[in-house]
Amino acid sequence: MIEKKIFIKTFGCQMNEYDSNRIYDSVSKLGFIKTNNQSNADCYVLNTCHIRDKAKEKVYHEIGRVKKLYRDKKKPIMVIAGCVAQAENEEMVKREPYIDIVLGPQSYHKVNDLLKKHVVNQKQEETEFDTISKFGYFDQIKNNNSKISTFLTIQEGCDKFCHFCVVPYTRGPEYSRPFTKIITEAEQLIENGAKEITLLGQNVNAYSYLENGKEYRLSSLINYLNQYSELERLRYTTSHPRDMTEDLIDCYSSSKKLMPFVHLPIQSGSNKILELMNRKHTVDDYLNVYERLKKISKDIEFSSDFIIGYPGENQKDFEETFNLIKKIKFINSFSFIFSPRPGTVASKLEMIDKNIAKERLQLIQGKLFDNQIQINKLMENQIIDVLVENKIEKQNKYFGRNNYITPVIFDGSDNQIGKIIKVKIKTSNQNTLFGSATKNMKAA
Repeated sequence: MIEKKIFIKTFGCQMNEYDSNRIYDSVSKLGFIKTNNQSNADCYVLNTCHIRDKAKEKVYHEIGRVKKLYRDKKKPIMVIAGCVAQAENEEMVKREPYIDIVLGPQSYHKVNDLLKKHVVNQKQEETEFDTISKFGYFDQIKNNNSKISTFLTIQEGCDKFCHFCVVPYTRGPEYSRPFTKIITEAEQLIENGAKEITLLGQNVNAYSYLENGKEYRLSSLINYLNQYSELERLRYTTSHPRDMTEDLIDCYSSSKKLMPFVHLPIQSGSNKILELMNRKHTVDDYLNVYERLKKISKDIEFSSDFIIGYPGENQKDFEETFNLIKKIKFINSFSFIFSPRPGTVASKLEMIDKNIAKERLQLIQGKLFDNQIQINKLMENQIIDVLVENKIEKQNKYFGRNNYITPVIFDGSDNQIGKIIKVKIKTSNQNTLFGSATKNMKAA
């Protein structure tokens, strides 16, 4: 088998990172080996994301960069994968001759066949929604990811049809993988050295799989994975408020490995805007989940997503969002000005004034960032638990995360990698904690 090099650049969400690793697991069977040198590859893959603004333009800009890198070299097989590939497949093939293969998220199981069939100057495009076949294919291939903290997709697609969101059109309808297949893959990851697994889905807490008359839910997976002694931590993302069911909430008291951190996007603090977004939940629904979890443990913290300047948002709506952020001191959050995605209901609505939207975003982010700074400041001089993931390249420092997924950079040693250790925090900034490993000291 002739050895060939493949470079995969991943944009966007954790699911894309998981998908990129699985693409590599597949193409390695054709003799491809992963390279970090993007200017010396036989195959160059861009795994794209369509959520943020100007996603399509970023892809063409990236292709332009690749053209320059290979101007005086043999052209690599250029593969555009992911959600931009799904949404823009016909236009991409016509517009950019440099592209060889366009591959949608539900067609990754066809990547080997497409590479084997590749003929110079002949385009290939696969963007059918074939989720069952895709997962059936990858279930036969061992997941070789050996990271300490790793991702595991359990559910894909969305049936919610929020008016701003392109996911139902790029990832298709909700699909939950078979329970036993997920467990098998989790066991592979644990065998590979994983100490933390994050269960992934576009609507991860909508996971539901029927087998022999029994329904398995996200709580079933959490409770089952709790039994593996080698596994230290469990997380899941991204959730929908509507699917925060009682059995899932109960996991925060029954599971010792489920981290006390909930990423639960609300998008707006205004019920009027939530209705315009077709979010199918209210602010009171959200607060009910928040209060129920806080009753279980005051240590549980929240992060969220906010869309600012959604069509129809007035000053009152904005103030309601700002007040919600003051009420729930989110430990970290993502916030963006609304940008229309082609094909969505919201793309046809009248935009609010850009300058007003920018001013509101600055105020929102100012409050969110202040929350993060203050929460991290409270960690200073405290001793906390950190799962050590790796040594930082070219530095005599180590990287890990605390219970709330906050990055921690600290003085440590190689023998601590893969272990939960005590770290004394000395300083902090908005996003990161800094400290030193300690001995024989209890965490705060």
